[in-house]
Amino acid sequence: MAEATKKAFVSGHPIKHSRSPKIHGYWLAKHGIDGSYQAIDVAPQDFGEFIGTLQANGFQGGNVTIPHKEAAFALADRRDQAAEEIGAVNTLWFEDGVLWGGNTDGHGFAANLDDHAPGWASTGPAVVLGAGGASRAVIQALKQRGVADIRIVNRTLARAQELRDRFGAGVSAHGTAATNELLADAGLLVNTTALGMIGNEGLAADPALLPDHAIVTDLVYVPLETPLLAAARVRGLKTVDGLGMLLNQAVPGFEHWFGVRPQVTAELRAIIVADLVPKP
Repeated sequence: MAEATKKAFVSGHPIKHSRSPKIHGYWLAKHGIDGSYQAIDVAPQDFGEFIGTLQANGFQGGNVTIPHKEAAFALADRRDQAAEEIGAVNTLWFEDGVLWGGNTDGHGFAANLDDHAPGWASTGPAVVLGAGGASRAVIQALKQRGVADIRIVNRTLARAQELRDRFGAGVSAHGTAATNELLADAGLLVNTTALGMIGNEGLAADPALLPDHAIVTDLVYVPLETPLLAAARVRGLKTVDGLGMLLNQAVPGFEHWFGVRPQVTAELRAIIVADLVPKP
């Protein structure tokens, strides 16, 4: 009897913008795996029921994105260390009938910098712009890699203070008025805010104030070069766009569901970059 097709998914609300089906579809074809990965739009009120029927519907697991990451955290039977530290789940999989929840965003962030800016973790203090869900994953990754001075900058100081309290030693909270001063000796600048997205083309901070050795990275990847990265490039600084984080965070989930650890290649990146170009 032929082995059943392995199935995985990405769920959000909305979800049609997701590039995850293209990423996982590429790997399925590359490895000749009889499997599928589909985008499923699930409204928040229906998410619990959706998760409860995963096994009955033949799913090995899947990804969850906005607005379901906290709900997935609560619904998982067990969670990995990254999910516990971040307080959110973006990857679900079954082990011996037990639903596990993990968070691979921090892994994706660090792996992207490993690929494009080796040695990034030893460049000095890190300034993290924004205190939303994405910044949690960034801070978790920074702490895991031994960055001892992490400075969270946020318009609402209380949000930054919540993350400072969550992650503890080595993490400080600041309002936006302190940004310029904080950049003076920073080795890494990370934008986790929506500033820089198409339609929101602000400059989250001024890279001209950074030291010559600093690295600038932006989690935004549409456009691929944000105003922040463009300004940093003109300044002569090393820049890393956000697409690699998206690609690398997908690796552990694929391995859980389909039993093969895939590679993030130049060919895959080129396919996704081409998909980011607005269609006429």
